[in-house]
Amino acid sequence: MAMSLKVIVPPHPLIKHWLSILREKDTPNILYSTGYEQLGKWLTYEALRNWLPYKKETINTKNGVADGFFINNEYPIKVFAMMPEGLSLWYGSKEVIPNSTLSLGELPKSIESNEGVILYSEQITTTSATLETLIKLKKLGVDSNRILLITAICSNKGLNEIAKLFPNQVIYTSCIDEEDENTKLLLPGIGNPLLRLSTIFQDKN
Repeated sequence: MAMSLKVIVPPHPLIKHWLSILREKDTPNILYSTGYEQLGKWLTYEALRNWLPYKKETINTKNGVADGFFINNEYPIKVFAMMPEGLSLWYGSKEVIPNSTLSLGELPKSIESNEGVILYSEQITTTSATLETLIKLKKLGVDSNRILLITAICSNKGLNEIAKLFPNQVIYTSCIDEEDENTKLLLPGIGNPLLRLSTIFQDKN
């Protein structure tokens, strides 16, 4: 993997817990879906720590003035969720994302120069569409420093493909697994979300 690619696996115990829930093959589908959403929430919480722009203002308290810190609304956030995995990640994370608009499945025709982009990706492997999406964002004028990429899980090989074209991309994920040479599946992986998320998708959307 290119050393400049910044892949962050936060050591948060809740991220480890929900990853284990997803790995367990006998986890009920409804709990599996909850696990996906919780990963989205806690990965986003960690990712926003050093990414959200904020501003300092003086506020009036009951006991005098004090310094206050507020999210800077001059830099809005565009959220793009790849279907269906990215949508599940976003569904869990939306309560911690301020000042954002959501695009589902396909990118908007234009993105303002002051907008940051959070990309909720499917699992990153050598066969995923994540790299293609980053290329499309680049064509829209969005460089890696404006993109926060969040995915449930990924493979070394998939990350290598991204690093070749986007060596400065920042990626937050719960784990980096091996990718089987023949099947292209992650090992041990988290099963097939397309099968396990579908049973509750219609209820929430």
